[in-house]
Amino acid sequence: MRGRGRPVSGAATSGRRLAAARPPATRPHEDVRGGTCKILTVFHPESGQVHLQPVNSCTNPVLHGWLKETLPAIVAALPVRAEPIDTAATRAAWQVWQDGLTEHFTLPERLPPLRILLVWDHLAGHKTAEMVAWLCRHGIMPLYTPLGGSWLNMAEAIQRILKRRARDGQHPHSPAAIGTWFAQTARAWNQQPTPFTWNGKRQQRRRKRPGDRHVIGGSAAHTQYPLSAHRSRPSQWLIPRQVTH
Repeated sequence: MRGRGRPVSGAATSGRRLAAARPPATRPHEDVRGGTCKILTVFHPESGQVHLQPVNSCTNPVLHGWLKETLPAIVAALPVRAEPIDTAATRAAWQVWQDGLTEHFTLPERLPPLRILLVWDHLAGHKTAEMVAWLCRHGIMPLYTPLGGSWLNMAEAIQRILKRRARDGQHPHSPAAIGTWFAQTARAWNQQPTPFTWNGKRQQRRRKRPGDRHVIGGSAAHTQYPLSAHRSRPSQWLIPRQVTH
C-alpha cells in the first residue's frame, strides 16, 4: 500500500489551544500551618501504659500542672509494700540513683518510700526547687537525660509510634483534630499495651537471631514482638479479585 495516514491538523491545533487555555492545576507543596498541637506524655515502660494530654502550649505552668494531676494517680495505683521500711533503707534507695551523676540535688531530710523514677528533659524549668521538692514529697525521683539526648527517653519512642498511627492517611485541618486523634490512638493502645524493656549493645548485635527482641526507635528500648507503624487495614481492602484503576 502506497498511501500513508496523515495527522489531522485541526485536532492537533485544538489540543494545543486547550492546553494553553486550561493550565494544569497546582497544589501547594507545604501544609497550611493553622496552629501547633503539643502532646504531654507520661509513659510507663514496664506496663506499656501511656498517659497523654493534647495542649496548645507547653509552658512550665501547663506541664507542671498536668504532672501534678497525673503522677499522684499513677503512684496511688502502684502496689504498696506490706512490710515497713526504715529511714536508712529509704534514703539508700534514693541515694543510689544519685551516685555517679555529675549534677545532683540535695535530698530532703524526710523522704517517703521511692515509688517512681521520672525521666525527662534536661531543661532549667524541670529543675526548679519547687518542682523537685514536690516530686520528692510524692516519692518520685527526677532523672534527666543528657544535653542533646532527649531521644534516650522512651516517651519519645512511644510518641513516634502513636503519631504514625494517628496521622497516616489523615489530613487534619486544625490542631484540635490532631489532639483528638492522638487521644483516641492512646486509648486504643492502652487496651492492649506493649511493654518496653532495656537491653545493651550486645543484645542489639545479636538481633539477627530468631526470637530476639525488636528495637524501638533510638532509645534502646525493645519489645517482644514487632510494632507496625500503621494501623491494621480494613478487611474491605483485602477482597480477592478487586479491580483498581
